[in-house]
Amino acid sequence: MSNPPVLPMQRTCPFAPIDEQVRLQEEAPIAQVTLPTGDQVWALTRHETIRKALGDTRFSSDRLDPRFPGRTITTKQMTGGAKMLVAMDPPEHTAARRLLAGEFTVKRMSALEPQIQRFVDERIDAMLAGPRPADLVQALALPVPSLVICELLGVPYSDHDSFQQLSNKILAPAIPVEERQQAGADLRGYLDELVAGKEAEPADDLLGRQIAKQRELGTYDHAAMVSMALMLLVAGHETTANAIGLATVMLLEHPEQLAAVKKDPSKIPGAVEEALRYFAVAEAGNVRLAKEDVEIDGVCVRAGEAVVALSNTGNHDPAAFENPEKFDLEREARHHLTFGYGPHQCLGQTLARIELRTVLTSLFARIPDLRLAVPLDELPFRYEGQVYGLRELPVTW
Repeated sequence: MSNPPVLPMQRTCPFAPIDEQVRLQEEAPIAQVTLPTGDQVWALTRHETIRKALGDTRFSSDRLDPRFPGRTITTKQMTGGAKMLVAMDPPEHTAARRLLAGEFTVKRMSALEPQIQRFVDERIDAMLAGPRPADLVQALALPVPSLVICELLGVPYSDHDSFQQLSNKILAPAIPVEERQQAGADLRGYLDELVAGKEAEPADDLLGRQIAKQRELGTYDHAAMVSMALMLLVAGHETTANAIGLATVMLLEHPEQLAAVKKDPSKIPGAVEEALRYFAVAEAGNVRLAKEDVEIDGVCVRAGEAVVALSNTGNHDPAAFENPEKFDLEREARHHLTFGYGPHQCLGQTLARIELRTVLTSLFARIPDLRLAVPLDELPFRYEGQVYGLRELPVTW
C-alpha cells in the first residue's frame, strides 16, 4: 500500500482546487493523509461529509488532548495552558461562546461600518497619493482588517507590525516548530501585558467589556482572556486580509463580472460570497479528534483518530455547487464551508463580510480602471502555510 499523501498538497493553478484533493473527492472522499507533523488523519473532501463531521459532537476540538494531531503548533508555551475557544468542547465551549457572541451580533458589527468605511477611504486616499504601481496587500488588504481588529479589541494600531510578523510565523509551517512556538509565546506575552492593563482600567472595547462581564459573573480568568485575545487578533486580520486580495484578483481576472458590479454595486455581496466560496483561505483549519468510534459515510473513524476538513475542496464539490470551477457572482453560495460549520462556525463572519463588501465597493468605485501591474502568472501566491493568499498584489490605474 502506498504511503498516505502529505498535507499541504501542491497547487498547480492559483484559481483551482488542488488536483490530488479533487481526485480524493472523486475516488476516496474519506482517505488517510499525513500532516506536516507526521500525524496521520482522515481527510474529508466532500461538502456534505464535512458538514456531518463538523456538526457531530462525538468529534472533539480539544487541542490540549495528547492524542490531538499537530499539537506542536499549540503547545502550552503558546497557549499558557488555557484553552482557546476554538479548542473547547461542550459544555465549556457553549458557555464561553455565549459570552463572546454578543460582541459579534449583526447590530454591533453594523455599528462599526462607518469606522470601517473611514479606514478604507483613508487607505485608498493614501494609495492614490502614492507611487504606481502599488502593492494592494500592503496598501489596503492588510491594513484595513488590522485597523478594524485593533479598534475592536482596543489594541494600539502602532503595534500592528509586530503582531502581524508574529502571527505570520505562527501560521507558517515552513518555519521551524521552535521558532513558531516562540512567536506564539512572544505574542502571548504582549497580550498578557495588554490584558493586565485593561484589568486595571477596563475600557469600552471588546476586551474591556469581557473583563467586566466575566468579573461580574465571577468567572474571570486572566490566562483565558489572554488566549481569547490571541485567537481573535490572529484570526481577525490574517484570513480577511488574504480574502480581500484574492477577491480583488478574481474580479480583475473576470472583467464581465467586474463590469456587472461596477454597474450595479448591489451585486457586491454576491461577489463577496462567491469569492469566499472559491477561496477557503484557511482550508485545513478544522481538525477534529474522534472521542469514540464514529461511522461517517461508510468509514469507521476509530476513537483517538482525527479528521481534517478540506474546506476549499468541499467548496468545489459539484454535488453542492453546480459548475463549481466557475466564478459566478449570481450564485447563491452562502452554504459554503469557508467559515466552518456547526458549533465552531466562525463568530467573526459578519464582520469579515462587511470588511470585504466595503473594500470592494469603495475600491472599484474610486479606482474604476484598477488593473494588475504584472501578468497573473507572476503574482506571488502563498502556496505554503495555513492561510492561502497573496504575498504581494501589484496594481496600477
